[in-house]
Amino acid sequence: MKPSDPPIPDELAAARAARIKVGIGGWNFAPWRDNFYPKGLPQRRELEYASRHLTSIEINSTYYRAQKSSVYARWREETPPGFVFSLKAPRLISEHHKLASAGAAVRAFVSGLEAFEDKLGPVVWQFPPSRVFERDDFAGFLDLLPKRSNGRVLRHVLEVRHPSFLCAGYLDLARAHHCPSVFTDSDEYPSFADLTGDFVYARLMRSRASERSGYPGQELDAWAQRAQSWANGGEPDDLPRVAPDAPTPAASRDVFLYFISSAKARNPAAAMALLQRLHA
Repeated sequence: MKPSDPPIPDELAAARAARIKVGIGGWNFAPWRDNFYPKGLPQRRELEYASRHLTSIEINSTYYRAQKSSVYARWREETPPGFVFSLKAPRLISEHHKLASAGAAVRAFVSGLEAFEDKLGPVVWQFPPSRVFERDDFAGFLDLLPKRSNGRVLRHVLEVRHPSFLCAGYLDLARAHHCPSVFTDSDEYPSFADLTGDFVYARLMRSRASERSGYPGQELDAWAQRAQSWANGGEPDDLPRVAPDAPTPAASRDVFLYFISSAKARNPAAAMALLQRLHA
């Protein structure tokens, strides 16, 4: 932000201290300049604005190419205290022929994330739909994921997209490594809400262009209730699970919810509407 730029009002300073984080994927999207960002806002200030109206953002660009540490540091400086980034790990790693042999690439990527400091949230490892569950290879990969970096705890999330992962073997492995599985609210990919880590990560992919807030009000009400249930140590009883009878620890949790894809132009409105319900 240049010294001459007026400050952008921070609407969510208190909400960022809560355990439930709500956001969108990225912040540079041309249609948002018509319905989210104020008219005339310079593009260089879009992250500054978005971070004061949401409590988290999932960075998708890192899926295609990791950035320099100086870029991560700039993003950190442009956002307010308590704001958190999650980000997708590079697909060159998650699409590696043998996951268990990707150690050097994993270490190189993770070491660059130190520039986020306390604004680094979960790292999402999104696997392609062609990636079949091979227990030994997947276990070897999970062994590679560092638990800490520069003294900070790292939180890894697994997004699996092949039906072969819908099994007790995968759930047991993810739980052994304390890695949550993404709940992908989608008809295109496996969608299951089994808890496999000590926090929850959901990517909501059903926004509609016909709805001003992306989702009908009653659906946003339902997501607010689910998020609060997760955060308070419970589990929603209306989401699909692979092993619905498996016991899970009843402990308070951090929850990350992102409105992703689908009617993308409506996603900021959906995120803000959900935040309003959570912090009314």
